[in-house]
Amino acid sequence: MGTLTFQNIIAARQIVTRFLKSTPLIHYPELSERLGFQAYIKHENHNPTGSFKVRGGLNFMHHLPQTQRKKGVITATRGNHGQSIAYAAAQFGVKATVVVPHGNNPEKNSAMQAFGAELIEHGTDFDEARALCEILEAERGLYYVHPCMEPGLFHGVGTYSLEIFEKLPNVDAIIVPIGGGSGCCGVITVAKAINPNVKVIGVQAENAPAIYHSWKAGHMIETDSCDTIADGLATRVPFPLPFSIIQKGIHDMVLLSEAEIVEGIRLALRWTHNLAEGAGAAPLAAAHKLTDKLAGKNVVMVMSGANLDTETLKKVLAHQL
Repeated sequence: MGTLTFQNIIAARQIVTRFLKSTPLIHYPELSERLGFQAYIKHENHNPTGSFKVRGGLNFMHHLPQTQRKKGVITATRGNHGQSIAYAAAQFGVKATVVVPHGNNPEKNSAMQAFGAELIEHGTDFDEARALCEILEAERGLYYVHPCMEPGLFHGVGTYSLEIFEKLPNVDAIIVPIGGGSGCCGVITVAKAINPNVKVIGVQAENAPAIYHSWKAGHMIETDSCDTIADGLATRVPFPLPFSIIQKGIHDMVLLSEAEIVEGIRLALRWTHNLAEGAGAAPLAAAHKLTDKLAGKNVVMVMSGANLDTETLKKVLAHQL
């Protein structure tokens, strides 16, 4: 299964910075006044794919053996992970195949194809799309890049946590969305190495609470569905690698209703003038439920992605969701 190490996150940074600049960590005075703590946003939405996931793709592809680079890779996604693999594959000259569920975000689909990936639609959700990868892996001789079980991906995305601690050494808490869990695991690993007193707070959707329920129960629990506007949070199956880290390292977890996620998107636009997709807006929405616990603290909210499709954005702004 592999594991995460702080040393490998440090090493991944040498690879990631060849392609990406450090993303901004911005303090928002108005938002701070509203929330009652010093509010900082880590703008992973400013990456070239509009998401933090690209860091993991670049680190993974760097370590892929040359013989496998010639054969290609395959993965499943709701969008941001797929864009990461497609973008990174293009940088390293690797053929990428990406499987998405039917009805997936059309703009994320288009972006993956623009990066050169072959797109296949299959199943009704991420987990059904993932099942096809295991079949095509054997049929085509491809390497299956599991979105939630590749340490190389986790080490890459962990590099944004290094940037947080470098720019804000006295951070007290970091609020991070949890879908598959790679971003949260990076935060936990870096915080444990640099300052174990930093509180790591995860956010999930009420409609996709697999990791939340698993954390509460102490063992992995699948859900029957994951029907949420926040496709970056839309997983119904937890996986051993991220769950083992989250179970031991998370300090708290917040569930958001669909209405709260939608309001988070509007809040992001209002207070930061940034477009955030549902998962990217989730930490900001969760912060409004944590004001008493975080009063007076230095709090970083990870805006993990910006890939909200136009039609959904219209409905959000028109209060139609």
